[in-house]
Order: sequence, then structure tokens, then C-alpha cells
Amino acid sequence: MKKQALTSLLQITHPVIMAPMFLVSNTRMVIEGMKSGVAGCIPALNYRTLEELKTAIQELKAAKVSGGSFGFNLIVNKSNVKYKEQLRILCEEKVDFILTSLGSPEETIIEAHKAGIKVFCDVTDLAFAKKVESLGADALVAVNNQAGGHRGNIDPETLIKQLNENTSLPVISAGGVGSKTDLDKMLSFGAVGVSVGSPFIASIESGVSQDYKQACVDYGAKDIVMTERISGTPCTVINTPYVQKVGTKQTWLETLLNKNKSLKKWVKMIRFYIGMKATEKAATQVTYKTVWVAGPSIEDTKAILPVSEIVSKLVK
Repeated sequence: MKKQALTSLLQITHPVIMAPMFLVSNTRMVIEGMKSGVAGCIPALNYRTLEELKTAIQELKAAKVSGGSFGFNLIVNKSNVKYKEQLRILCEEKVDFILTSLGSPEETIIEAHKAGIKVFCDVTDLAFAKKVESLGADALVAVNNQAGGHRGNIDPETLIKQLNENTSLPVISAGGVGSKTDLDKMLSFGAVGVSVGSPFIASIESGVSQDYKQACVDYGAKDIVMTERISGTPCTVINTPYVQKVGTKQTWLETLLNKNKSLKKWVKMIRFYIGMKATEKAATQVTYKTVWVAGPSIEDTKAILPVSEIVSKLVK
């Protein structure tokens, strides 16, 4: 069965979503992305207050051009205490699409569809893909083992083909795209489009420090490692001297506490909070604690460029 292309789903020129990245994504990036004919997505959690979130949506609506589209990423599990209010704002303001992560998207799909908003769901395997299909999702974002941040465990080709053969939903591939060749490869596997994050970290418009951007230029795929020290869940980071010093495995105490059923939930929440605060400082301030999240697709990042030029490299 031929599945609806991402360009048709979102009314965009090129089959690319600028992926939502914690701390990195902002309205400047998305506006430039829309001008270049792609979709942009921002984590709702990048905004501390609901008013800031609402203002960002209104700015994007005012700047929207033909051939571009914008959406927001929602963390839909209990760790996001702002979830319900964020969902309400997104529906009231009628964003183009919502991308869900880390939890059941059932309520999001119901409320978003009432407002005429499409919902794409992050999935890492077939079991969860079939679950969100049954809930009415509009497309699957197939997070593979080449993605940055919290990645999946399955290679792109296997995951895309598995989801295509066993679900009726369009598959958007996430991870491993840093060039036009990579994009074409994902489309050849059967994806209707791609979600691209790491190459946009080193954009002029991104909100992170110059050191973080330059690291994405100076380091490559071989320098990406998995660490459990940020959120308690394996996450890909650049293997800086600081990461090498602190190590990538949980301490014996963290491992012990995580085995205690009554304490595990609280330990993970505290670990996540501490890790996110450390990541925020590293991303936005000059600090020796350089914990920079990125994926192997920074291999193709050779300079800090405007978003428009990064898009051009991906599609032309």
C-alpha cells in the first residue's frame, strides 16, 4: 500500500522535519526552516511557562509561509507535570502537528484530532508502533539506532521495513541523516520522510553556546558514545575529556538504588533532573562540564552554517 508522503501530510516542499531538540530548538530555527520548505518542531518543555509557549506558537503562526510547517513535541508521561496544560495550549492555538514521546499518546491523539491537528508518535519497535496505530496516530517516527539523544536499538533499514510491512501508517525515519545521500537512503528503505536533529545544532540560529556548535564541527561519528549518567536512560553524547573523566556507566550506588523497586522511580526522577540541569549549563554557558548531546550524523557537519544552508545540503 502506498503511504502518504510527508510533503503531502504537512504541505511542505521537502520531506524533512527539523527534529525537536531539548535546549537547542527555537523559533528562529523553525522560521528559517519553514522559509526553506521543511517542517520544524520544538519541545514544549523548552518553554518554562505556558505564556512563553503560547507566544512562541503565535510567532510561528505569523511567520508561516507556503511550503513550510511547524509543530511541537510533547512528553506524554507522568514526568512532564505540564503535559495537560501544554496540550491544551497546542490545541487552542492549532499548531500543524504534535510529535509525542515517552508514554501513551491516547489523550493527545483524541484532543488534537478534535482541533484538526495531526499527531506523529515516536516509536522504537513494532509493538509500540501497533499500539499507537490502534489509538489513531497519523504517522510513526521511527527512532533508530543512529539517532541522537535517547535513541532506539534497531538499524534504520530493518526498523523502517518492519513498520511498513506490519502497519498502515506512514513511517518517518529519525536518526542517521546528515546529507542528501543519507536522506535518499532512508526514502529508498520505504520512509516517507526524515526527522533530522544533530546537523542543526551547529546552525547560526540555534540557541546553544558557540563551544557546543564548534564541537559538532570538530568531532565526528566515531566520537559519539552512550552514557547512563545524564538521565539514567542511555543517551548519546560527544565523548569530550569531561565525559571520559566521569565515565558513561552508572555508579555502583545508582545501580543498587535502581534495583530497589520502591526507590527506583524517585532515583530516576532525581537523576533526570540533575542530568538535565547539567546538560543545560553545558549547552548554554562556558563550563568545563561539557556534556553535549548529539548523534553520529554530526559526521557531515563541517562548519557552523545558517539553517537555510543546512537544509540545502540535505535536499539538493
